[in-house]
Amino acid sequence: MIVAYQTRFGSLASHEKGRVEPIADNVKHYAFSNCFDIASKSPPYQRVVFGQNQIYVMEVARAEGRSPWYTCAHDEFVLCMDGELEVHLIKLDASQQLADAEHNGAVLVEAPPRGEHMGWMVLRRGHQGLLPRNSAYQFRAASAAVAVIQTCKGPLSVEKWADICQTA
Repeated sequence: MIVAYQTRFGSLASHEKGRVEPIADNVKHYAFSNCFDIASKSPPYQRVVFGQNQIYVMEVARAEGRSPWYTCAHDEFVLCMDGELEVHLIKLDASQQLADAEHNGAVLVEAPPRGEHMGWMVLRRGHQGLLPRNSAYQFRAASAAVAVIQTCKGPLSVEKWADICQTA
């Protein structure tokens, strides 16, 4: 007996808010169920935590226009879930690097980033990019896109559990 699975992948334009459903198949088929709903209700570049394991988090951000410049003392990853996202990278001069290697999560770069331009990447749905430690990065999106950022919880991480979790 052949079993057919249908993958339903949402977008900002067409998504269904996730909910708890009893399932009889493999739970690995159900990931990122609420990232589109959260992004559709968030202002651009607000980094909303929607998954957490100790200090490690997954943040979702609605990408539109240009973000501020961010940096982090540890590597981060970004996954484009919908639309198209440019990521511009600059290797920061020592004066702008985070001195505390134990500092968790992304922070805003205080002044325009100074350092060597590392280039840029274009991410489309399903593409992942590395955000190297002590580099500055800026997201750019010509139209609405959705980014998931794998990082550690930090000062820019916004928790809205009461708004995004199923309560009934």
